[in-house]
Amino acid sequence: MGIQGEGEVAFNILLERLSQKADLSGIPGLYLPNQGIQGKVRFTKDLNECPLPLPGVQQWTSLPSQNEEIWLPVQTRRGCPLNCSYCSTSTIEGKIMRKHSPARVVDTISRYVEAGFGRFFFVDNIFNLPPSYAKEFCDQLVKAGLNTSWRCILYPWRVDEELVEKMAKAGCKEVSLGFESGSAKILRAMNKNFRPEEVRRISERLKRYGIQRMGFLLLGGPEENRKTVEESLAFADSLDLEAMKITMGIRIYPYTHLALTAIKEGIIAQDDDLLFPKFYMAPDLGEWLRSTVSDWMDGRPHWMF
Repeated sequence: MGIQGEGEVAFNILLERLSQKADLSGIPGLYLPNQGIQGKVRFTKDLNECPLPLPGVQQWTSLPSQNEEIWLPVQTRRGCPLNCSYCSTSTIEGKIMRKHSPARVVDTISRYVEAGFGRFFFVDNIFNLPPSYAKEFCDQLVKAGLNTSWRCILYPWRVDEELVEKMAKAGCKEVSLGFESGSAKILRAMNKNFRPEEVRRISERLKRYGIQRMGFLLLGGPEENRKTVEESLAFADSLDLEAMKITMGIRIYPYTHLALTAIKEGIIAQDDDLLFPKFYMAPDLGEWLRSTVSDWMDGRPHWMF
């Protein structure tokens, strides 16, 4: 079985029906083997209706020491309206963004701090959007005086100095900067809202405030060629990041623009089961791309596949 949409709502209904040996039809977003979806997928309008997990949910065998790198995941919002060509987030979480109130998230974090945890990873795909929410959250975290350290994922667009300053003050130590390419041409093909020059400005801003940066490149997608690959590698190198993650080939997820492109080009079939991973690689790049990236990684120990 599987549930698409807000699992917190549908899963409770499923458990009740199972306990009563009742009919499962009509449960929102429930998929059954060989039967398909049973009820219309629903996304809650107010994420505050969904509970945030508290420390008591899991029985910890021991508390983390100061030297242990345990970063507890926290999700403050769901949904993404950006529609990047390869991304499955809007299919999984919906296109409309819903948010937990900042006060509610900070209260949850305070419970974990009381339980002995101090490092958190905000797993929202776009921590900085909307900027007003991100800034309010940082302000509330500072006001709570919890003295936590945290990481997040930034979409490199609409990240002004005020936000970076607030993030640093609130305890942000590291960001994942998903710029994916250093080529304006490829960024347009990926349907990104930013260009390389904006990535550079944001990266420099983060560095000034002492926030470490991990960059990401997705190489080999539609319209990629040797020139754009070399442009991306040179751009990533020029940012002087603390860490750099490179992916060669882009996984194809259903209901994405990349999937439509792959079908059109005969890389996958219309009825392919994409639960089993399939990847898009631009023609004539495979072996050259692997050897080129390997050459670039020599002497750059902070770069990784």
